[in-house]
Amino acid sequence: MAAYVCTTCGTQFTPSDQPPARCTICEEERQYVPPTGQSWITPERLAARHANSFRQHEAGLLGIGTVPTFAIGQRAILVCTEAGNVLWDCISLLDDATIAVIKSMGGLKAIAISHPHFYTSMVDWSRAFDCPVYLNAADRQWVMRPDPAIKFWEGDTLTLLPGVTLICGGGHFPGGTMLHVAQGAHGRGALLSADIATVTPDRRFLSFMRSYPNLIPLSAREVEGIAAAVAPFAFDAIYGHFFDRVIAKDAKEVFARSVARYLAAIAGTARGPME
Repeated sequence: MAAYVCTTCGTQFTPSDQPPARCTICEEERQYVPPTGQSWITPERLAARHANSFRQHEAGLLGIGTVPTFAIGQRAILVCTEAGNVLWDCISLLDDATIAVIKSMGGLKAIAISHPHFYTSMVDWSRAFDCPVYLNAADRQWVMRPDPAIKFWEGDTLTLLPGVTLICGGGHFPGGTMLHVAQGAHGRGALLSADIATVTPDRRFLSFMRSYPNLIPLSAREVEGIAAAVAPFAFDAIYGHFFDRVIAKDAKEVFARSVARYLAAIAGTARGPME
């Protein structure tokens, strides 16, 4: 049996003799089924067509993404600390080279994922590195491949390792999670926001959506909740969900300015260019 992977969202399903009849993740309003219909790939075929690439964002933060781009196209981040390593978010492809690189750097203490669109092949990753996967309990219904390694957490925050903290901001999904790395940005703090707060293409702002492909915005209450969740944390850099979506400095000020811009826009009170 194969653990089939959806080619649109990258989610891996419980092993079966045939591809699933439907992708629950894609059929929900935050994702989409392409006009050409649902399609599937096995992990073996995925590895034959793609490979993973690596980018050192800064000391202790190593980006891992698949080329050519597959499914949503996000990249994971390997967070390296003296207490061990954490994989932030997940990608569908786990190839031999990636396993070798991560094991040469000390393996993984844990995997933590921001929201269901990035659950992907988390069970394969967990088994390869013999570590737990931390998901927010509010999103447990979106797990398409249950496994004992999955640990559901609740509350506002969860410390994975010293200086490495999960923050529940909600928004994009009820359990939408970000990761704070205290040692990031040369000790000034880094926020790994995935697309709970997405870095815009010009890297000067962030924005907030219920659905990115379907262009459904979040409410003011939800965006204010995300802002309140990160308020207690110091950070000078933000790493989004793509390799190039990085705000390298003054990120906390950018976050506050972005929240104000968004709230003004949806309230209809924006007046002219907002800097």
